[in-house]
Amino acid sequence: MSVYLLFGTVCLFAQDSIVWQTRTERLSDTEYMLRITADIPEGQRLYNGEEIYGITFTYNNPGNKLVFIGSTKQPKAVSAYDPLVKREIACYTGRTDFKQLVIAEELPKDLIVTGKVNYSYRAGNTLATGDDMLEFGLSRENGEETESLPGDRASGAPGETGGPELWRIFVLSFLGGFAALLTPCVFPMIPLTVSFFTKRAKSRGEGLRDGILFGISIMAIYVLLGTAVTAVFGAGALNALSTNVWFNLFFFLLLVVFAFSFLGAFELVLPHSWVVKVDSRAHQRGITGILFMALALAIVSFSCTGPIVGTLLVDAATRGGIAPVVGMLGFSLALALPFALFATFPGWLRAMPKSGGWLNTVKVTLGFLELAFAFKFLSNADLVLQLHWLERETFLAIWIVIFGVMALYLLGKIRLPLDREAGHISVSRLALGLCSAAFAVYMLPGLWGAPLQLISGFPPPLQYSESPYGVGYSKAGILPETPGKVLPDGAEPGPHDIPAFTDYDKGLAYAKKVNKPVLLDFTGYACVNCRKMEERVWAAPGILDILKNEVVLVSLYVDDKRPLPEAERVVSEITGKELKYRGQKWSEFQQLHYKANAQPLYVLIDHEENKLNASTAYNPDIEQYRAWLREGIENFKRTNKQDED
Repeated sequence: MSVYLLFGTVCLFAQDSIVWQTRTERLSDTEYMLRITADIPEGQRLYNGEEIYGITFTYNNPGNKLVFIGSTKQPKAVSAYDPLVKREIACYTGRTDFKQLVIAEELPKDLIVTGKVNYSYRAGNTLATGDDMLEFGLSRENGEETESLPGDRASGAPGETGGPELWRIFVLSFLGGFAALLTPCVFPMIPLTVSFFTKRAKSRGEGLRDGILFGISIMAIYVLLGTAVTAVFGAGALNALSTNVWFNLFFFLLLVVFAFSFLGAFELVLPHSWVVKVDSRAHQRGITGILFMALALAIVSFSCTGPIVGTLLVDAATRGGIAPVVGMLGFSLALALPFALFATFPGWLRAMPKSGGWLNTVKVTLGFLELAFAFKFLSNADLVLQLHWLERETFLAIWIVIFGVMALYLLGKIRLPLDREAGHISVSRLALGLCSAAFAVYMLPGLWGAPLQLISGFPPPLQYSESPYGVGYSKAGILPETPGKVLPDGAEPGPHDIPAFTDYDKGLAYAKKVNKPVLLDFTGYACVNCRKMEERVWAAPGILDILKNEVVLVSLYVDDKRPLPEAERVVSEITGKELKYRGQKWSEFQQLHYKANAQPLYVLIDHEENKLNASTAYNPDIEQYRAWLREGIENFKRTNKQDED
């Protein structure tokens, strides 16, 4: 057999045999149509029957850069009786075209894709078989690079947290470190520590060096703490904490303790012997003394920094990967920066505000915020167990009270044990009090069904409430905005009343019945980013209509703790343990089929369970998400049309 290759066009032929030609048609930035033509000599017949008389196409996938949409489309064949096979069989004559749609996820400038076609044919009175190689050239137009859609990505793949998420953790932790600076345990230490370094130094340069080393030592201590948390739990397992009931309950109790400590009920302190032992080493000269002085600061200020560090570590740990390390890096950078700056410019110390009652106000305000944050973890446990004890209205009522009381405190109407007498409040305290009061008022309409997009992802979703459609309205399988429209069998009202299946097989069967593609929504009851997508992106004009009318939504909750029926319990292919809960079943399904275990993950598939385009994850860009939906739906329509042809 001879092979002639042009880029994008390949001809393969053998004497007295069928000639296979291939070419590649570029449909869009990411879509390619592989076209295969069989030139059948006169007097020959290409069979398209069953078993050994069928035509099969196979393709390689170099670097897993491609997604093959469905099977290769074969035109309708003409059936007739054939004396060689002694039965009626479908066959082709003349020139026959076959097509295969491909999505290029990460296409380099040029890519060669090989394949194989197996077939049976009749040459005169001889029955023969063929096994020919196919070759295709995929190239970007004019050699230019074009954007490619990501593959199976998620907001943190197994043991991995995405770049934007790490930046968010870093920024929040930096702000947490700045807040820790403004507490009574840390703020007064800045001038004392800097003065100590400048006085004991023999020169200004030595004082500057010691101050900078002190700041670096603070960062090293907290980063080491974040590294220890990652090492103890394991980078790949940390993000599982966000859906673990017992961990969420533990975090709730822990943050409540931190909150009451900040409010003045008691003080969290480390053993006094630790302070004495570390302080004795801090007076040594050199790097060792500076390191122990930084450690002494961490221990002495624990009553103020401990709750903040604990909260940041809790949040970072539930994100997984190296998030705790990144969180502690941000926190310690904010904490260490003033010591290094004031050591460099000692004159700035005169411009620092004086210590006073305002420091306790900062501490108490942080206590209220800790208390509000604690109820998010209690809500996670309730959502995962589906107990409906802390539904949306109850959660919002608690937050309204917390921020309302915080506003009264900041406005001077409530006093706590550690507050000093003051005849007036500062302008900044007044402004913060008004903001807290406004936030409490903003949440009030949420008790009657307002979406509250500013805090989307924190309260339970709209459908997880006593009155999902407003006070006095009860849902019973009928969608309120389309009176009389009954939900499909097996579906339930999802976000924004989108009919949603929570069983994969039922959803797929319904999609075949109504001839629509399936949108797989790998989600979780305790998934904050899932709620943000549902409340901000899915509700957008042009997307909500697509989700309600053009796809079949199948929402698979990977943290569903309801037990599986005995007949559905199988041994996990990943862990080797029995799958006992529904969430375990869907989590394993996601990992085995789509190589990801973080949520949300969205996958569009056809009725043969083939991906219609690259899957996507958390993406708050409405236009990009709409384009992604449209791409998958158009691919579905195209493959359907090819089937009909």
